[in-house]
Amino acid sequence: MTDSDLLSRHRAVLPDWLALYYSEPIEIVRAQGRRVTDSLGRTYLDFFAGILTNAIGYDVREISDAVRAQLDTGVLHTSTLYLIRRQVELAERIAELSGIPGAKVFFTNSGTEANETALMLATQYRRSNQVLALRNSYHGRAFATVGVTGNRGWSASALSPVKVSYVHGGYRYRGPFAGLSDADYVAACVDDLRDVLATTTSGDVAALIAEPIQGVGGFNVPPDGLLGAFKEVLDEHGILLISDEVQTGWGRTGEHFWGIEAHGVTPDVMTFAKGLGNGLAIGGVVARGEVMDCLGANSISTFGGNPVATAGAKATLDYLLDNDLQGNAAKLGDRIIAGLRDLGDRYGVVGDVRGKGLMIGVELVEPGGTEPSPPAAGVVLEETKARGLLVGKGGLHNNVIRLAPPMTLTDEEAGEALDILGEAIAVADEERRRA
Repeated sequence: MTDSDLLSRHRAVLPDWLALYYSEPIEIVRAQGRRVTDSLGRTYLDFFAGILTNAIGYDVREISDAVRAQLDTGVLHTSTLYLIRRQVELAERIAELSGIPGAKVFFTNSGTEANETALMLATQYRRSNQVLALRNSYHGRAFATVGVTGNRGWSASALSPVKVSYVHGGYRYRGPFAGLSDADYVAACVDDLRDVLATTTSGDVAALIAEPIQGVGGFNVPPDGLLGAFKEVLDEHGILLISDEVQTGWGRTGEHFWGIEAHGVTPDVMTFAKGLGNGLAIGGVVARGEVMDCLGANSISTFGGNPVATAGAKATLDYLLDNDLQGNAAKLGDRIIAGLRDLGDRYGVVGDVRGKGLMIGVELVEPGGTEPSPPAAGVVLEETKARGLLVGKGGLHNNVIRLAPPMTLTDEEAGEALDILGEAIAVADEERRRA
């Protein structure tokens, strides 16, 4: 069967809004290390890792062995109605790593479900349906998480179970505060937060939910300390801080294990998913005990924290910590960012290079200005694929190339990716100058 046959079948039975990359979408059928192979036998260096999910890479013996050992017991599922040893062990580790006093953990199947749970906890704990979120944010595909997503491209409905007010602070490259110093930017965003609280809410807000680095929004990095400054205001009103660590967790930003640590503050609630399972479906919430325990009705998770997922996740976390992948992310991230900024000095199509660790965004613009260039991003996406590199694409204007390879990336592979990105960006720059 050819890819075109599979594509036709996909389009016949799956939703039109289910996005596919590339003019000729690919099916990945094998993988090892940081490389994947499609059904036509072409191999690619993977710099998007299943949307930051394959954090350790592919075919990792320690993780596969842990999953196989669980499969060999015959117990793939029991539900949370029964004790699950690996679930308890993993929860103990995450609670300790979170730094949240008296932390408790609840496991889900995805980041969307984790954020949905966090919003339910916060609104119940505070007895309020009012929530603050950042402009250009993304928090998932469910009812409440779409409601707190501040990016029109991912907001399928205006209906929501929560009342949302949006504050500035996420997307620094554009907007009314662009060009301000770090200190002035933080001060302006804090003033905006105070103004939003005074004008668009009734005061008893449940929580602010924020990504320390906006993921789908284009890997936007606010100044360090912004969310800490926000929390000083939130604490004045008893408002909870939810840190959405679905993309920033597990050391990917290099300098810290959790993205929120760059802001010098401990949140009340953190959500996580993606990289923890290295491809297995797992997410969750870690929160202060009194927040986690605030529900007054029964609740379970049929599949969340199941024996297979938690066995694989515990092996993933052990591997990540034992091999200092956070340190590797910091070292190679610095190299890639520096290389991309050199490319930005050469090509006008590169408007901004930003990120931390192995979470890097390249915002593409029309040469000679700052107008967003989705066509340039499309060219880079296709040209990198043609040269054997898979990257991501996103941002408010769909003009940001997103780079998030497995954290086991090698120095040689980083250099290979930079060479390919340089060639692809050169093509995009030339095409946009001709347009």
